[in-house]
Amino acid sequence: MNRSLPQFPGGTSVSDLRVYDFASADGCPGGTPHLHTASAEAYVVVGGRGEVHTVSAAGEARDPLEAGSLLWFTPGTVHRLVNHGGLHLAVVMQNAGLPEAGDAVMTFPERVLADPEAYRAAAALPDQEDERADAARARRELALEGYDDLLQAVRRDGAAALDRLHRQAAALVRPRIDQWRRIWAENVEAEVEATRRQLDALADGDPGRLGDATVFRGDPQPEPRLWGMCGRLQTWQA
Repeated sequence: MNRSLPQFPGGTSVSDLRVYDFASADGCPGGTPHLHTASAEAYVVVGGRGEVHTVSAAGEARDPLEAGSLLWFTPGTVHRLVNHGGLHLAVVMQNAGLPEAGDAVMTFPERVLADPEAYRAAAALPDQEDERADAARARRELALEGYDDLLQAVRRDGAAALDRLHRQAAALVRPRIDQWRRIWAENVEAEVEATRRQLDALADGDPGRLGDATVFRGDPQPEPRLWGMCGRLQTWQA
């Protein structure tokens, strides 16, 4: 389901994230480690304290987060949010509609990543709201199991271990690509083309789309917040 705002600037999406604070097996409360296969992501820290742990072509990193911090990363970066107290973020995603359509792949263990049916079952949350908290925790713990395996493999084998995860992620999302192309064309590509036409108009001294100037206002989606991979999400509707 596409939960992004229509015509948000540049074909991006924005959400308000309160990072999970329930304890994890390794003692770091926070979100589910995952990567995005097609979209960059940015964090603007609104309040609280925490860290984001990443694994990328540059290796492992841990970046502290506090109010005013800004951090972003490209597709393929494995990331995990850790909440040290009240961590609250504004999240900006590239390619609005693709993250909502399954652009993310969680770092489940090898046995799950290698089996598309097992992956879908592990990633899904129940329809019943009162069952979602426990399911979100269980999903995160399973991803942390695979994340620990990944860290050990990266420390042992270097970039080859991350390349294996990337290939598994690509195989998992491959059946969705035709749908993603349609979403991207209707949103991101359409925004790019609109800017191209506007630049051409301005070059000719024509105001172009300026006469269609419009203000959009977003209202928060009704509670409860969504159960995301990293925390409780608030989105908006136009």
